[in-house]
Amino acid sequence: MEHQSHSPLFANVILPIPLRKLFTYRIPEEFAHEVTRGKRVIVQFGARRFYSAIVESLHNEAPEGYEVKEIISVLDDKPIVNDYQLEFWEWIASYYMCSKGDVMKAALPSGLKLESETQIHINTEFVASEPLTASENHILDIIAHKKTLSVSDIGKVYKKTDLLRVVKRLVEIGAVSIEETIRESYKPKTETYIEIPEAIRNDNDLKVFFDELKRAPKQLQVLMKYIQLSGVLTPHYEEVSKKVLLEATGAAPEALNNLIKKGVLRTYEKQKGLEITPETDGKLKLLSDLQQRVFDQIKQTFIDKSVILLHGYTASGKTEVYIRLIDEQIKAGKQVLYLLPEIALTAQIINRLKVAFGEKVGIYHSKFSDGERVRVWNGLINEAEMRQYQVILGARSSVFLPFSNLGLIIVDEEHENSYKQYDPAPRYHARDAAMVLAQKHNAKVLLGTATPSLESYFNAEQGKYGLVKLYSRYSNVSLPEVITVDTSDARDRKKMQSHFHPDLIASVKQALDNGEQVILFQNRRGYSPYFQCTSCHAIPKCKYCDVSLTYHKHVNLLVCHYCGFSTSKINTCPSCGADTMTMHGFGTEKIEDELALFFPGRRVARMDVDTTRSRKSYEKIIYDFENHEVDILVGTQMVSKGLDFDNVSLVCILDADHLINFPDFRAFERSFQLMSQVSGRAGRKNKQGKVLIQTIEPNHYVIQDVIKNDFMHLYRTQMQERYHYGYPPYTRIIQLTLKHKDKTILDKGADYLAKNLKNELGERVIGPEYPLIGRINNWYQKTIWVKVERQASMIKTKEQLWHWIDDLAAHPDFRTVFVQPDVDPM
Repeated sequence: MEHQSHSPLFANVILPIPLRKLFTYRIPEEFAHEVTRGKRVIVQFGARRFYSAIVESLHNEAPEGYEVKEIISVLDDKPIVNDYQLEFWEWIASYYMCSKGDVMKAALPSGLKLESETQIHINTEFVASEPLTASENHILDIIAHKKTLSVSDIGKVYKKTDLLRVVKRLVEIGAVSIEETIRESYKPKTETYIEIPEAIRNDNDLKVFFDELKRAPKQLQVLMKYIQLSGVLTPHYEEVSKKVLLEATGAAPEALNNLIKKGVLRTYEKQKGLEITPETDGKLKLLSDLQQRVFDQIKQTFIDKSVILLHGYTASGKTEVYIRLIDEQIKAGKQVLYLLPEIALTAQIINRLKVAFGEKVGIYHSKFSDGERVRVWNGLINEAEMRQYQVILGARSSVFLPFSNLGLIIVDEEHENSYKQYDPAPRYHARDAAMVLAQKHNAKVLLGTATPSLESYFNAEQGKYGLVKLYSRYSNVSLPEVITVDTSDARDRKKMQSHFHPDLIASVKQALDNGEQVILFQNRRGYSPYFQCTSCHAIPKCKYCDVSLTYHKHVNLLVCHYCGFSTSKINTCPSCGADTMTMHGFGTEKIEDELALFFPGRRVARMDVDTTRSRKSYEKIIYDFENHEVDILVGTQMVSKGLDFDNVSLVCILDADHLINFPDFRAFERSFQLMSQVSGRAGRKNKQGKVLIQTIEPNHYVIQDVIKNDFMHLYRTQMQERYHYGYPPYTRIIQLTLKHKDKTILDKGADYLAKNLKNELGERVIGPEYPLIGRINNWYQKTIWVKVERQASMIKTKEQLWHWIDDLAAHPDFRTVFVQPDVDPM
């Protein structure tokens, strides 16, 4: 019993469920020394559900009010979540008004989350390298009949309490895979390399083979060339691939295969990385004088400031400055997180980082398979000397990785709203979360952008952040010439050619005739945004959402972009029965179709959500465009994000008015950012590019600011409006979205909550109101906005909000009304 008095009796654990409290479990004596903070343990929750939970803390205080269950087993030999992460999770849950379970679900790759409903798939190609235990064989036998089963279904047959532990082991050895892993099983590309077996890697043994091969001159030539290329008999040994060897000798594969059969050479597979180009050979590029000045200024500013905003034009050479800063951190033994708003950018940037830092770079984002994400996670939790990665390049979820020694976080394109997570909770903003993460590691943050968010620039002006400017393009390439064409005037004069102004058609033709490439930007996917009856003006809507259906020609369906509902194309009006349905508007798919008619023989590609479902499809589009296998690229905002194509001379923005006239207080800021960013794709290395904007309002001040590249005018104008109307950055906003399938209950519940909040918080509370789309997937929704002045306490305001949200949940009439808080909505 003495042992028990020295070991904690209870563990508080984080369960992957949306309840705000932690749950306490008793630690059985046999696990007394195994249960530690940050490890996963198996626990039962409720009558029949099992979860892997994270141990948050250990203590000796028995909870009151319920019987404490015991921890069933411990999954890990060492913690998979460190103290930095657990503190960070706590901040995320508190600031973004969600549970730690929500944070856990977002933070951990699926391969590290096991629960009753996890689907397990058998790997039919698995061959055991060592004997399996009776339990492992038993579970494989259970799954074998069905191929796929949930953990709870397996548990109905396999009655022991070590179920999840055995499943974890089967996942690790590749005998089974879990739901997410199977969707896109990660198979790294490999390349075949050649080597001489070590046993004969000496002059005497090789001389014997030389004599034997005199009668096979082709084989002798291959062997001699291998020795020359590899330097295998010198201290300067280099690996040689099969491809390189065959190309260098011009020999047929048979000659090499015969050498392999004789045991003179042998092959081995190596994971294919991104090749280092001979020009750089792993050495860092020299910075230009301007880049060097900016680099020195950043280092100087970091002495006093933890966060710096780097405001640099597109193509100003920011990435090379980033690489130099990363190099310094690596030499100091620190880790670096390089955040990108979405995976769109990784295809090009990863090559540049791999050239500079090789295998120290890990990539982490949602388009990678779960197995690959678990591999990166595990590569970071190893001890320092065993740690695989020092640089992580990733999208927003990378902030949750198990860093232990962060020195620098780079947030590229910091203005991007893709850094904000919308659904599910936690609804965090990766840029803002990165600053808190850096603070916990005593690290620095560099925010880079050509078009800063107004909040970030405001913080720089207020002295909260340092500000460094890079207002010149690399190699002094001119900024593109930006011109507008008036579509309203052209339409009145019957000059429009479908959706294209005649000047746009002429400009595209000129660029193509010059052997240059063109990007067309339209921020709507699909073929046509909506159908409408010309007789009664009815528009087909989604069955489950208050939104019009978008026509997608390639599948010949009308599709809802909110819930995924689809129906066949409608030719007869469902309201009046007339055969007068016509298409209105245009999306990327229609533009792609029409370009083929205007420019026959030219190669057109489309980049939007529909064409980039997987990482491979995205990379192929980028590769084809980079290698001039595509002449015209049509895309949504994906094409605006930091891509660097040398041969693009013309960028066309097809519908500027749709961007500017969106009903949102950030519309002007966002439209300026999008148009400026997409404009930055034109004219990169050796000549000035051209940007053509189609609009009915060529004199609108936002468009004029884009033409003049005048961020400061947009900033001053917008800040006056924000101050006048009490919008961020002068206030903080918390949005409460209430949902229910019964519109009447929702209305009453929203009024009840808003009335209580207004009694306490007064005019800070706005609403409730129906949002632009008042019903999604059969859930009606209303929003309440709470504005919190900068000097007011966010903590106190959130406590008041939780009090009244809990009060609503306890009300017998409204307990089924779902309330979803969103702090700092975008």
